Amino acid sequence: MHLGVFVRLCGLSWVMTCVAARMLPNDTHITRALQLMSQTPLIDGHNDLPWQLRKLFNNQLNKVDLHTLNSTHTNIPKIKEGKLAAQFWSAYVPCNSQHKDAVRQTLEQIDVIHRMCQKYPETFMFASSSHDILEAFHQNKTASLIGVEGGHSLDSSLGTLRTMYHLGVRYLTLTHSCNTPWADNWRVDTDLEPSQHNGLSPFGKQLIREMNRLGMLIDLAHTPVAVMNQVLEMSQAPVIFSHSSAYGVCPHKRNVPDDILRKVRDKGGIVMVNFYNDYVTDSPSANIFNVADHFDHIKNVAGANIIGFGGDYDGVENVPEGLEDVSKYPDLVALLLKRGWSDEEVKSALGENLLRVFRAVEQTRDNLKGTDPDDVPIPDDQVKNSCRTSFS
Repeated sequence: MHLGVFVRLCGLSWVMTCVAARMLPNDTHITRALQLMSQTPLIDGHNDLPWQLRKLFNNQLNKVDLHTLNSTHTNIPKIKEGKLAAQFWSAYVPCNSQHKDAVRQTLEQIDVIHRMCQKYPETFMFASSSHDILEAFHQNKTASLIGVEGGHSLDSSLGTLRTMYHLGVRYLTLTHSCNTPWADNWRVDTDLEPSQHNGLSPFGKQLIREMNRLGMLIDLAHTPVAVMNQVLEMSQAPVIFSHSSAYGVCPHKRNVPDDILRKVRDKGGIVMVNFYNDYVTDSPSANIFNVADHFDHIKNVAGANIIGFGGDYDGVENVPEGLEDVSKYPDLVALLLKRGWSDEEVKSALGENLLRVFRAVEQTRDNLKGTDPDDVPIPDDQVKNSCRTSFS
């Protein structure tokens, strides 16, 4: 055969192989995905439906029906179709509330999550422990947990942290997209915002220790690499990234570098893959295959035991083709199976990894049961502003 023809044929074969690799899974993969999802709860680390309820309805749940709401990525029919067994709902308020009314607004978001569970008890079961997640799964309900997204929601108060824990909050994302008086946020790694603390301040380290004592999951999404390293070094419990993807696939500073992935593995933590197009491809467009690439990369770098799902639905504008809303989770699970993931690896990513991390955090809490709460406040000069009253 002429060399040029041979090369062209080989090239065509390579292209056809690549195209085949990008084809959607078949019915066999979908059937297997649904079977695995019936055995192991799909736990998602981050959904901003509560923020949509504030934006669209000012948290007036009487004005919305989650059975028929169609302007969001999330509603009850989509949850059922997507086999979403457990969800960390985000109690998020914007950074512009910092030093003003962030605590009040966050409490209102916590309240709306509780009321959502009370209004739809046939669908949602409020959960605050690893045991609760499994109990909801056995009752065929969606376990509903709370994560506070952004340390500015605390107003630099350990008392507020403890109060939110008592209200059912089970993770705190240390920063959002602004520095707090005790921690830098991810934007300092882009030079868009200067570092104030070289990671965590001394009070920030107090807060990490208090979260360990309480049994609250430490969420490193939205943090810079310096904070990631400091927390991974000092935390007694594993950590989570509730909605972050792989920097090795998409070099966006909200994503997790390979060396951190390996440290998360060594710490026994979890990275829950984000579906936001900007973090998937660093562009306005992305597809389900691009998201699967992040799952594959994390597995190849640090193993399937650190992977989870962190869709970020209703918190972002652009989501990938093929993952348009929460009903599409089975398609992604099926794609992982098509790519050669074993049943055990898929079940780990679905929920076993998060349950393991949650249990380890609860065990750390139990081990620290005799430790007194930290009541040393942040120094006044670090939080002094016109909206804050000081009694010291």
